[in-house]
Amino acid sequence: MFWCPGCDGAHVITVEDAPNRQGPIWGYNCNPDAPTFTPSILVQGSMRKGPINCHSFVTDGKIQFLSDCHHALAGQTVDLPDFDKE
Repeated sequence: MFWCPGCDGAHVITVEDAPNRQGPIWGYNCNPDAPTFTPSILVQGSMRKGPINCHSFVTDGKIQFLSDCHHALAGQTVDLPDFDKE
């Protein structure tokens, strides 16, 4: 999972080596400091703040938000923020 600053929430994806994996599987470069997930990540549904549509690529530790996102970071590329698990 990674923290999405556009949605102000976590996006969960399943990678190739995840235990008990189900559903879509993303490729992962196994670099926690500069992760890359392939293919793009499309999150649709609702979060605590309401409905979302967030479409991005995570490449070398950066999130490239595509123009079809419904938040203020649409069309921008930002550094992947640290994820505070607590």
